[in-house]
Amino acid sequence: MGLIVGAIAKAIMGDGGGWVSSLIVGLIGAVVGGWIGSAAFGEGVTGFFSLWSWILAIVGAVIVLFVYNLIVGRRRTTAP
Repeated sequence: MGLIVGAIAKAIMGDGGGWVSSLIVGLIGAVVGGWIGSAAFGEGVTGFFSLWSWILAIVGAVIVLFVYNLIVGRRRTTAP
């Protein structure tokens, strides 16, 4: 789940990288998304086949990438 979620989040954010970084982003994103879901809605990441779990994990991974890009200082540039 982490690899797929990381790849989806990287596609949404426009970030590149390999499968290892996608896996790490996906795993951390699932933890962050589960924590946010538990705190806000009372239900976190529950299982692989749960749509709610996928949504939380993807949102968490996008948040992780956003914060990472803020810290590192990368800015998305558009090609002319």
